[in-house]
Amino acid sequence: MEQNCGVFRLCAFADEAAADRAGQIRALRDNRMRLLEIRNVDGVSIADLPEETARRFREELDEAGIRVWSIGSPAGKSDIHADFGQEERRFERLLRMAEIFDASCIRLFSFYGTGGEERYFPEVCRRVETFVRMATDAGVILCHENEKGIWGDTAPRCRALHEAVPGLRAVFDPANFVQCGQDVMQAWEALSPFVYYGHIKDCNAAGQILPPGDGIGALRQYLPLLAAKAGDTVLTLEPHLADFVGLAGLEEDGDRSAVGQVMRFPDNRVAFDYAADCLRGILSDINV
Repeated sequence: MEQNCGVFRLCAFADEAAADRAGQIRALRDNRMRLLEIRNVDGVSIADLPEETARRFREELDEAGIRVWSIGSPAGKSDIHADFGQEERRFERLLRMAEIFDASCIRLFSFYGTGGEERYFPEVCRRVETFVRMATDAGVILCHENEKGIWGDTAPRCRALHEAVPGLRAVFDPANFVQCGQDVMQAWEALSPFVYYGHIKDCNAAGQILPPGDGIGALRQYLPLLAAKAGDTVLTLEPHLADFVGLAGLEEDGDRSAVGQVMRFPDNRVAFDYAADCLRGILSDINV
């Protein structure tokens, strides 16, 4: 049975539970989740996944009663000075993945290497606008994730990007805001008109990842507001409590991972299950 917690539908990055396809399906089913944000499959990034493997996994997910909600893509997780033509070609592949998996949306970022400097803003907008146009033509919703080190890492810059690029939606990640020194509730106030769904992870003031609800990501404060605003909404569990296959590819070059610094788990599946239990506990506490 699917785990619907009030107005929220639960989804997850199941690659944090297992690298292989069967293990990801088991983790979702055992935790009563029927939505997947697909990022790595058999240790391969969704951007590089062979179409044959993608079609096979789609069949396996269909048989298990699991649907891909979003493509957890690496689009825009590159240097602003890099060749954008290569990014466009990779995004075309990601749109093909969205078609194969019948995904509603694609997650993207707004480029490293800007240092938050205003002189880069027009180029960031040009690139993101290109992605939005391509996604819209394909019938896919494009959602920007706030991420440490990219242009859109603080609430003011995220809002500026959304106001400049019509059609761009937001995936709200409170832990990423904490890691940038951004107050989560101020970020929610600034970005709530643009938020399409949420990522669930938490961290402390030092930026170290903690189980959902144990950090200062204000989950118990902002989730009721998201519920009141959006009604039927997806929450994607992204625990980051243990190292997993593909994690290194998510970090900016030279950045030190904040994963697994505080708590230790015997394996990825235990860490994933613990985070899922924590999320359900939060949703029970706030009664939405």
